[in-house]
Amino acid sequence: MPVLRTLTPPTPAPEPRRPANPQKFPLTVGPSGIEGTGVFADQAIPARAKIGEIRGVSVSQKEAFARARQAARDSGHVFMIAVSDKRSIDATDSTDPLRFANHHCEPNMVLKVEQGRVAFYALRDIEAGEELTVRYGPTHHGGKLACRCGAGRCHGWL
Repeated sequence: MPVLRTLTPPTPAPEPRRPANPQKFPLTVGPSGIEGTGVFADQAIPARAKIGEIRGVSVSQKEAFARARQAARDSGHVFMIAVSDKRSIDATDSTDPLRFANHHCEPNMVLKVEQGRVAFYALRDIEAGEELTVRYGPTHHGGKLACRCGAGRCHGWL
């Protein structure tokens, strides 16, 4: 008598895991009163709350400077953040809205690098509809680009 075996269908391959959304609050990207495109809070954000992160490609500082020069020539928009003296995050192709945070001399957010990740925290209570801003620190502009933040204590240059 033949032996009957039950065949089980092969287990389907797991779907690729999508990374979790790094934004902790709903944000909208839109026209900025400071410069070009900005990012805005859709709801009130309390002081010291983590707002979210920017993801991107980790590159060497040498590659970051080369990409920044090229981006400045192509579009004038550079989305590069140094995370150490050797590495930067290139957020050019990121879909994270915080990459549109404009510079402000009196910002409402602070950028913190945590284990190679770029995170933003509220410096004070932020109202719904308010544009989210951060102080860029040293940039590829080398103090030659006029600041347009309009703050009472504006430094004048980036």
